[in-house]
Amino acid sequence: MKPNRYICIHGHFYQPPRENPWLEAIEQQDSAQPYHDWNERITAECYAPNTSSRILDSQGKIERIINNYERISFNFGPTLLSWLETHARETYLAILEGDRLSAARFSGHGSAMAQVYNHLIMPLASRRDKITQVRWGIADFVHRFGRRPEGMWLAETAVDLETLDIMASHGIRFTILSPHQAARVRPLARGSWTDVRGGRIDPSRPYLCRLPSGASISIFFYDAPISHAVAFEGLLFDGHAFANRLMSGFAPDRDGAQLVHIATDGESYGHHHKFGEMALSRCLCDIEHSNRVALTNYGEFLEHFPPRYEVEIFEATSWSCAHGVGRWSYDCGCNTGGHPGWNQTWRAPLRAAMNWLRDEAVRIYEERGATLFPDLWLARDNYIDVILNRSRDALDRFFLRYARAELTAEERVKALQLLEMQRNALLMFTSCGWFFDDISGIETVQNLLYAARVIQLARELSGVNLEPRFLAQLEQARSNIPAFVNGAIVYERLVRPHIVDLRKVAANHAILMVAEDAPATGHLYAYEVEATDTCKRTLGERSVLAGIVKVRSTVTLQEETFMFASANLGEHKLEARLAPYEPEAYRQLQAHLTAEACDLTLEEGLDFLATILPEPTYALPSLFRDEMRRIVYRLLGDPIQTAIEVMEKLYEENAPLMRFLRTLDVPLPKVLATMSQFVLNHLLQRAIETENDSPETVRARYQEALSWNVELDAGNLSYALERVLNQLADELRLRPNDVALMQRLVGITEVAISMPFPVNLWRPQNIFYHIASANYRITKTRADSGDREAKKWTELCQQLATMLHVRLS
Repeated sequence: MKPNRYICIHGHFYQPPRENPWLEAIEQQDSAQPYHDWNERITAECYAPNTSSRILDSQGKIERIINNYERISFNFGPTLLSWLETHARETYLAILEGDRLSAARFSGHGSAMAQVYNHLIMPLASRRDKITQVRWGIADFVHRFGRRPEGMWLAETAVDLETLDIMASHGIRFTILSPHQAARVRPLARGSWTDVRGGRIDPSRPYLCRLPSGASISIFFYDAPISHAVAFEGLLFDGHAFANRLMSGFAPDRDGAQLVHIATDGESYGHHHKFGEMALSRCLCDIEHSNRVALTNYGEFLEHFPPRYEVEIFEATSWSCAHGVGRWSYDCGCNTGGHPGWNQTWRAPLRAAMNWLRDEAVRIYEERGATLFPDLWLARDNYIDVILNRSRDALDRFFLRYARAELTAEERVKALQLLEMQRNALLMFTSCGWFFDDISGIETVQNLLYAARVIQLARELSGVNLEPRFLAQLEQARSNIPAFVNGAIVYERLVRPHIVDLRKVAANHAILMVAEDAPATGHLYAYEVEATDTCKRTLGERSVLAGIVKVRSTVTLQEETFMFASANLGEHKLEARLAPYEPEAYRQLQAHLTAEACDLTLEEGLDFLATILPEPTYALPSLFRDEMRRIVYRLLGDPIQTAIEVMEKLYEENAPLMRFLRTLDVPLPKVLATMSQFVLNHLLQRAIETENDSPETVRARYQEALSWNVELDAGNLSYALERVLNQLADELRLRPNDVALMQRLVGITEVAISMPFPVNLWRPQNIFYHIASANYRITKTRADSGDREAKKWTELCQQLATMLHVRLS
């Protein structure tokens, strides 16, 4: 570290856990369209772009592609990393690689920081929950990054001394806070204290915070004005201006090392601010090329310049609430500003209800777990090992280390139910549930789903139903939306329909088998399903299926066997009836399922089995959201295709007349204009998605749409082009010398950039940049020597470089 002026940019990358607590998967979120869910959308807009961010030359061409994570300080929420590992693995691995490369860049100090596990507000948590949050956050970090974390991010930077003490006792060296969280400072030599309240602390140095236990932890207080400019003042519109603002943040009259550092939500770089990741890359590049300053991260800076001052903090404060931590506990006045006239009086009763439920879950955990674990809280703290790896071997290791004795299969189920009750009791305190404006918001509903899972497990373990008293407390949480009235109504309408038990899983499997020939054995989200002794009868397009189905949770290992009958009665009429398996009742069921009875079922449904398979009857609305929509879209396929064919025929038949009307300058009747708009958009999208259609066909469809001046369906057409370009680019990565493939990619790219709306070229640009970097110079040398195939490849490469704005060197 040669200069004495250093810059560090920290990004807090986080999304709340969105998984259905029973399915362990995110169901489709309509508000994220055209993506499946918000994690997928924000990954496309932010997390992935920061792994391969562009630095442009003076002509706007891609000069370099860099991994921003290699050069900044960052933390990712553990639950978000878990999702990325499964659903966006390429991005996930690039994030890990960014940390590995940063360690080589910054004196062996990786840039990634840990985070308290599920982003709960630590000053409002119990001591036990604080310990688990820190231990789970560290364990998740070690599992992924392969090293111990030096720093840890606190949710909303919400802090108290007890939390800092727990962090320090677990080896955490530093954290980051807002300057207004500092109360006073003094030199370590124990001089007089200086009042720095109101954000007046010097943010250019680390501070030592002495803790009640006698331990200490270092704290960095970020530069608030520059951080605010990044998040809210448009500083990311210009990467050069961003760099200049950071480099102007030093005090010119101060000797010794100075650190200018900022902290914002990582989503600023691409999600909140489109192309913000590129501004970040340009900023980092400018700083790297400056001889006045150097990039660093907190671990490296702390090693070379340890604290010379100590600090006392204001406890129970945060970076996003002017009233301490009121935003997560009462109607303090902080809100999004999007709903004038609303209030947040619901926060206090929601917090009280959750606290009560947590305490009841603790009571049941201690009562029921005492015979299973010698140290209940040590077992909970180490349950993260199972969460990260639910294999049989990992489970065996966990019980060997933490169980009181070798457990029976039934005891293992009980132990896992207890631990899952505790896991969900932590998840239900995720901070986003209180952050926004109304109790009916999706973030609060998500927390209530976790609470419902706690209530369900508590009832299964103890026989006590906590739900009535929980709902009575939620009645005090008044919604701003008249239709929802209060939290209890929100729970009934938005939570209860999503509660899952083994019977519902079995019903889903029974319906899917008869509706779309799902395999008899397999996985349905977090469950293993196995249907046996099945018999099926078909009458035309109708069918009835009966048999035995066994369902087993891969999380708690609970299992149950049911006898079932399911029927596909045509159109949207899907039914299933189930009952716990009993040999005698099953024999009666088989006796009822004669050929004549099956035929009757195919005409009238499963009601005749009511004495053996009583209510409820499961139907299409009973299916999990993604499965229900998949079947609905399939059911709509034929009617929609028929409608499309009719409209295409009408368009073809009326096209001459419409062209004649145009020559007369007569506006098309609305019905013809609407029909034309739909048909022309459909034909263009079909041409884009049809592999055998040439780029010329796509261009012709586009010109036809232009000639009628129809409004193009920018969202769907852009997404279709993006998918096709991504597919072609992925194929080219595997076959970089395939001239025909490159020619098709050139043609479709030419179409994409001619559209009057933006098409995301991020992935094709990435792949082409690396292909060209590795092959262009060598292939051009062969082309210049007379190799005709190489000459053709080189020409196509040059065309593609022009269209993708990549500089060839």
